[in-house]
Amino acid sequence: AAPPRKKAKKAAAAAAAAAEEKINSVTYLSAASQDSYEKVGDYTTISSASRSGRVFSSISFLEKSDRPHAPGDKLWIRARLASIRVKGGSCFLVLRQNSFHTLQALFFKNKDDAAGSKKMIQYLKSLTVESVIDVYGELAAADVKSCSVNDLEMVMERVHCVSRADAMLPFLVEDAARSEREVEESQGSERPFPRLGQELRLDHRWMDLRAPANNAILQIQSAICQLFRESLYSQSFTELHTPKLILGESESGAGVFTTDYFGETACLAQSPQLYKQMAIASDFDRVFEIGPVFRAENSNTRRHLCEFTGLDLEMSIEEHYEEVLEVIHEVFKYIFTGLEERYAKQMKVIREQYESEPITFTEEPCILHWGEAMEILKGEGFDMGDELGDLTGAMELALGAAVKQKYATDFFMLDKYPTAVRPFYTMPCPDNPQYSNSYDIFLRGQEICSGAQRCHDPTLLRDILKQKGLLASDGGIPEGLRSYVMSFEHGVNPHGGAGFGLERVVFLYLGLDNVRKASLFPRDPNRCSP
Repeated sequence: AAPPRKKAKKAAAAAAAAAEEKINSVTYLSAASQDSYEKVGDYTTISSASRSGRVFSSISFLEKSDRPHAPGDKLWIRARLASIRVKGGSCFLVLRQNSFHTLQALFFKNKDDAAGSKKMIQYLKSLTVESVIDVYGELAAADVKSCSVNDLEMVMERVHCVSRADAMLPFLVEDAARSEREVEESQGSERPFPRLGQELRLDHRWMDLRAPANNAILQIQSAICQLFRESLYSQSFTELHTPKLILGESESGAGVFTTDYFGETACLAQSPQLYKQMAIASDFDRVFEIGPVFRAENSNTRRHLCEFTGLDLEMSIEEHYEEVLEVIHEVFKYIFTGLEERYAKQMKVIREQYESEPITFTEEPCILHWGEAMEILKGEGFDMGDELGDLTGAMELALGAAVKQKYATDFFMLDKYPTAVRPFYTMPCPDNPQYSNSYDIFLRGQEICSGAQRCHDPTLLRDILKQKGLLASDGGIPEGLRSYVMSFEHGVNPHGGAGFGLERVVFLYLGLDNVRKASLFPRDPNRCSP
């Protein structure tokens, strides 16, 4: 047996080695004291206990030609660990910020600091993909084709984990980022790429949205709202916010979600329709809203949602509802142009995964009347019957293709819909009450909007309610519509408007295969979570 003194010495050496290799938690209290802190280790939980004074940089700034940093600069970056490769004494990381800004970081074993290098490599090996990490290091000139920053890389000096991702993830972001073509072409190879199902993606939507194209889709959604607002503000519109808890239905023919309202039954608004019109009666000449819309329709299709974001506008007219169509056309010209010019990077990222071509549109509104549409569809082989029914999805697509060929546009308006298929608040056509002063607007052969001149005459409105069987049992105005009708009885300008589904505009503009890709956390008849 070894002498006690020798045993103690050996144990002390082992303890010292273990202490040297141990990776402790780190708390940064002051940037000025940075050199006194461990170079590796998980942070203690960041709970707003202090502010160190460190300044963090954005990877996107490093992509710019006039960037504020150059080789030799040292900086902090917080990012996700997109990938890591450790081999011997070298480590290569890809850091990812905001989904599609990436930078290569690297570390090489330093012979002059063998213990420090060993600890750094040991710590890097422990990190899991998709973890959030802080990295400090020096920028160096490089040629990196696989990252968005392709002429710089970071030589790491410090690495700390902010939030660790599970080692077993539901799927990899790189698999979520592959195009359908890539996946399909790989199927005959030795290592086919996995095909991620829609339900798997939606169950873990936060992971799915880390894929660059999916993240960019939601940025385009935001951009459309911004451009919609900018255009309408420039045309003297006022943004309003209407109630979403209402008594009665706001859209005849659309299913409603009901809820208890202090002992009474209330509905979640199917649109801001009645309140937009009452705003016109309140002497707001032009109004718009961006807000939630609820439809309790059991439609399990690729283009329907039970909750979506409505882009609504309403405006007084002088003489004709075409005044509204002209405003709408200006709005969408502004949106289409703005997306391609101001959001070109996002569009490029999206089209790398989801192929599409930019929208074609006319300088002036392309307006088809119902009669012309009927002739086109009969020419395409459809039986249109008495021509007073609504269009099916197949008819819409065929009409869109024919209009694209005839008028060279993906964006057009179809007016003079039959009165029977339009809501009660629609103004009838003056020369034939079987038709109405209403319109739908189409993008890539699918409807994105319904609108009309509204019936602002209270006597005519009562007659329409009677014809459609919408009066109360005593023959009076239903309680949920009394204030609406009364606002017209107190005088109102002639007016018209329209309502668009934001997610549907995104879905069709980008040529996606399902509207759920255009929704942050979609709601449909089979999904109310997450």
